[in-house]
Amino acid sequence: MRHRAALLATLATFTPALLAAQSRTVTKADYARAEKFMGYYTQPLVSGGYVSPGWMSGDRFWYREATPRGAEFLVVDPAANTKKPAFDHAKLAAALGAVTGQRYAADSLPFYSIELSEDGHSVSFDAGRRHYTCDVGGAKCTDDGAATGNGMPRAFGRGFGRGGGPTASGHEPLNVSPDGTHGVFIRDWNLWVRDMATGEEHQLTHDGIENFGYATDNAGWKHTDQAIGLWSPDSKEFATYQQDQRKTGDMYLVVTNVGHPTLQAWKYPLPGDSTITMIQRVIVDIPSGSVVRFQMPPDQHRTSICDDIACSGNTLTDAEWSPDGKTLMFLSTSRDHRDEHLRVADASTGAIHDVYEEHMPDFFESGYNAVNWRYLPESNEFIWYSERTDWGQLYLYDLATGKLKNAITNGQFKVWQVVRVDAQDRRVYFTAGGREPGNPYFSHLYSVKFDGSDFRSLTPDSANHTVQLSPDGKYLVDTYSTPQKPAVTVLRDDHGKVLMTLDKQDISKLLATGWKPPTTVVVKARDGKTDLYGLMYTPTHLDPNRKYPIVNHIYPGPQSGSVGGWGFSAARGDAQSLAQLGFVVVEIDAMGSPGRSHSFQAAYYGHMGTDNGLPDQIAGMKELARRYKYIDINKAGIYGHSGGGFATADAMFRYPDFFKVGISESGNHDQTEYEDDWGEKWQGLNVRLPDGTMSYDKESNESVAKNLKGHLLLAHGTIDDNVPPYNTLLVVDSLIKYNKDFDLLLIPNVHHGYGEATNYMTRRRWDYFVRYLLGATPPKEYLMGPPERRR
Repeated sequence: MRHRAALLATLATFTPALLAAQSRTVTKADYARAEKFMGYYTQPLVSGGYVSPGWMSGDRFWYREATPRGAEFLVVDPAANTKKPAFDHAKLAAALGAVTGQRYAADSLPFYSIELSEDGHSVSFDAGRRHYTCDVGGAKCTDDGAATGNGMPRAFGRGFGRGGGPTASGHEPLNVSPDGTHGVFIRDWNLWVRDMATGEEHQLTHDGIENFGYATDNAGWKHTDQAIGLWSPDSKEFATYQQDQRKTGDMYLVVTNVGHPTLQAWKYPLPGDSTITMIQRVIVDIPSGSVVRFQMPPDQHRTSICDDIACSGNTLTDAEWSPDGKTLMFLSTSRDHRDEHLRVADASTGAIHDVYEEHMPDFFESGYNAVNWRYLPESNEFIWYSERTDWGQLYLYDLATGKLKNAITNGQFKVWQVVRVDAQDRRVYFTAGGREPGNPYFSHLYSVKFDGSDFRSLTPDSANHTVQLSPDGKYLVDTYSTPQKPAVTVLRDDHGKVLMTLDKQDISKLLATGWKPPTTVVVKARDGKTDLYGLMYTPTHLDPNRKYPIVNHIYPGPQSGSVGGWGFSAARGDAQSLAQLGFVVVEIDAMGSPGRSHSFQAAYYGHMGTDNGLPDQIAGMKELARRYKYIDINKAGIYGHSGGGFATADAMFRYPDFFKVGISESGNHDQTEYEDDWGEKWQGLNVRLPDGTMSYDKESNESVAKNLKGHLLLAHGTIDDNVPPYNTLLVVDSLIKYNKDFDLLLIPNVHHGYGEATNYMTRRRWDYFVRYLLGATPPKEYLMGPPERRR
């Protein structure tokens, strides 16, 4: 009875507070105020700062600069140290209007890109579907005919590519030669060429068959109709491959519709498959149509920096032609990404010369989102990138012997990307992180001689730099910013000296709304020693005497981190908007993410699920709670997409007493159900262990789903051809078997990105955290989205 009386007394004091928390309502007005910090509201309030130079002869360049009322085109002459309008905007607007019958404002001209004549007297551009030429004084404009396609920004869409199968004649995407005269394309699994001037087509290969086609880009998560290859400098030869996936396993998705469903099927190799996609490398001579097959066994469908044979567009990755087009250097990557073989092929015979090889105990990368090795046949050398010292550095090798000549760079910093190699001056330009004091994720540009001498720091400002070099390397357009400081663009010489300021980002309208930037935070990793960097978002109306739940927005790596870019941005997803609702949101680049040392990135190699960087995330969050008393560490949530969705569910299952609420979107929860190249690079091959289990078994989320205690929302698109939805359904099946409560949102007919349903998913995410982490009632069915979508 005494216990009962005590319990009743406790309930009497606790219940009003509990009821108050449960009865609290977050209103529609609260959501509307939070939504004002989404990118579609904040980005239009920012102007200027970024310069995209259009280089001309003599190192001159033009660029389009944002103004308070619109934009204007300027021309910069670095040698003369001048910046002036490219043409008379007002008079050109009038002259163009006289030709088109339309009215144009001087600061709102209907084009984004221009071409200036060599003598500087005329300017040409696309406007709508026509091409025009005007004199720079604006006296007259002429209609030159159909548009060239270079006058407007490109819009990119996504479709379900056939990957080499039958296409409508004349509608195949072209891979156009450097001189613009020819374009190759795939038709019925074979390679064809089209004369760009006449439209005449003829067939180049004749032995391509279904699932053994030429230049196809249809393995795993990427399956398009693009012809993948690399043109020779003289536009006469096309380096590509014949891709063999006749025995590769299939992936299936079904479109949701009324009536009989539509089945989507394509080749999708998985980790552990005995047969995966392979390529037979070839060079196609365009004039003759002859095919030279490389004298070597089939290569793995692998590259050294990404999980596709073409990491960017339709260009063959890890391949480089000699200037004379007689040889091709390329890199062969082993299935497990541990072994690299650098080779040179004779373009006329297909004979192969093995130049160099390197082995890593876990995984090899040739750069940070860029291939950093370079072919230098004219000096009988090559530049090689290696992380053998734990830090990514550049080395110079003898091409004939494969022997090391000298280190080009050295130190405890990481070379990120080689951006230019000047073979005549024997100088290499590259970006790197971690060499300067402060944030190791700030990108800086450097140059150094091949022998390691005359090292130059070209962007000394403590910020994140994006640099565009002039064709001869004498000048650089440098845009730099931090998460807190808006972008400034300056023109520098090849020693880093600032010659002039080109543009500054104007955020005055943004600041007028009450916007504030995230705070950069530095916390210790699980070892108590390693510094981790991240961003923290708090409500703009922060009350330091109040307690706020903490939410972790995660992407665990290994190929990317939680923060993403370290430059200025008016919005980073919905992090600040979520904070406005009464949370502290953090993004921490934990161990296991890229950009620093090799050991840092490989911290949980082979332990994707059992680690995922989560010990660092928890350590960082606890440190922040000790530092900022307004953080309620007992109310911790987490959310993420893709790899972040994997890590989110992992966190809820492996740390159920710490993370109370999680939202897992499109997660690759089991690597045996996700594309082979990703898992086999970061987790290793799926092998049988002494106890009879497979090495991937304990890394899957469904294997630990029984541990769930908190609230978990799982979301997935039903035609996600990157991470198939079966990944999430495996977790669902396990949760049901263990009688666990959870929430599931399947979004019909969307891919890995949610498209039109993105705003709906964001709103559901807010609702979930408000209801279960904040302990409040969200507004019912708040409608999110840009203003134009609500009209």
